[in-house]
Amino acid sequence: MTNGVEKDGRAPSGVLPNAVPTRSPLKIAVVVKGYPRLSETFIAQEILALQERGVDLAIWSLRHPTDSRRHALHDRITAPVHYLPEYLRDEPRRVLRALGRLILRHPAGLARTALGWLRDLGRDRTANRGRRFGQALVLAAELPADVPFVYVHFLHTPASVGRYAAAIRGIGWGFSAHAKDIWTTPEWEKREKLADARFGVTCTAVGAAHLRGLAADPARIDLVYHGLDLGRFPAPPDRTDALDRDGSAPDRAVEILSVGRLVEKKGYDRLLDALATLPDDLHWRLVHIGSGDLKQSLRAQADRLGLSDRIDWRGAQDQATVIEALRRADLFVLTSVVAGDGDRDGLPNVLMEAASQRLAILSTAVSAIPEFIADGTHGLLTDGTPPAIAAALERLATGPALRLRLGDAAHDRLRAEFGMTAGIDRLVRRLEEAAA
Repeated sequence: MTNGVEKDGRAPSGVLPNAVPTRSPLKIAVVVKGYPRLSETFIAQEILALQERGVDLAIWSLRHPTDSRRHALHDRITAPVHYLPEYLRDEPRRVLRALGRLILRHPAGLARTALGWLRDLGRDRTANRGRRFGQALVLAAELPADVPFVYVHFLHTPASVGRYAAAIRGIGWGFSAHAKDIWTTPEWEKREKLADARFGVTCTAVGAAHLRGLAADPARIDLVYHGLDLGRFPAPPDRTDALDRDGSAPDRAVEILSVGRLVEKKGYDRLLDALATLPDDLHWRLVHIGSGDLKQSLRAQADRLGLSDRIDWRGAQDQATVIEALRRADLFVLTSVVAGDGDRDGLPNVLMEAASQRLAILSTAVSAIPEFIADGTHGLLTDGTPPAIAAALERLATGPALRLRLGDAAHDRLRAEFGMTAGIDRLVRRLEEAAA
């Protein structure tokens, strides 16, 4: 038979002449740490894009949502969401029922994986390690039989759960690594996960280079920028209207915007110190969107520095509110640093969101940020020290023409090199190959 036709010219039995074989949709389980999350629009954006490509997916979340709001983006995702036991003590019967089912249906995979988990537990004697295995038992037991692949976001806890569950079921798994998970996961654990996973993607060149250096097969690791779905963002405003805002008078005050979690790696303590040293006759106002563990201490720092009446702490907001703030602001600031435990940003999506609105950007030369922003071309990058941040702030606040030039350049680069489509194309190919 050649090209679906018998040698005598007849179609093979059961096949219509010239029929195009239909292909079943790619079916995967997506494991995430929490869903939905306001701070993880990049994950929601990717899930929606996969859904629109016809991927049949279900979301498995290790934690229940904690945000009081959600993005409109989440409302467009129709994939079913399953919540694993956040704490095993809360659903002991579900965990025991899963264990019993696996003993009957997957005894060899369960025994083999349990031994691997005990080896991991010997190197990481924490309650979290036990919780990961319990969640994996539930995932492995409740995952439909026709799901051939588990895809996880984050290389630390979610990857452990996905890896254990896939091993029990005898199916493949892969991961998308981002920032904290790359830099705070122990090296032994990264090496073993990289050896087991059928593929891994990460959203920064610096992260990809690090993981390739640990992988037995570097070709399994792909660089896939999240990019930005520009269809979700309005056309940028006309920034020439702000050329008169140079901070020289109260009615020409400059609005500085920052969007990020109030955690150590965002460097907000340094930003506050920098703001406190700006000239007294420079008129500015800071708007911050986001929440986090350091909320109280940072507000207390602002009080001590005499900045409170010039800062608007808005807390967590949905994306529509963030976009409106980006359109109103004169410049965007994100002073990322490397935290004491090694945690750091990758390439924060909010920088690309700022660029989508032609907003001038001030950030730091940390991790993958220089992969998007060339200092002096697409924005200003500093070393993250308060004096350097203050100098760059003053330069941008008093230079509306500079802000306009940098915002235009960042917007052009975003459209030319950081759109979402190419990354999703590459990810779908990886998923199809791994699940085949």
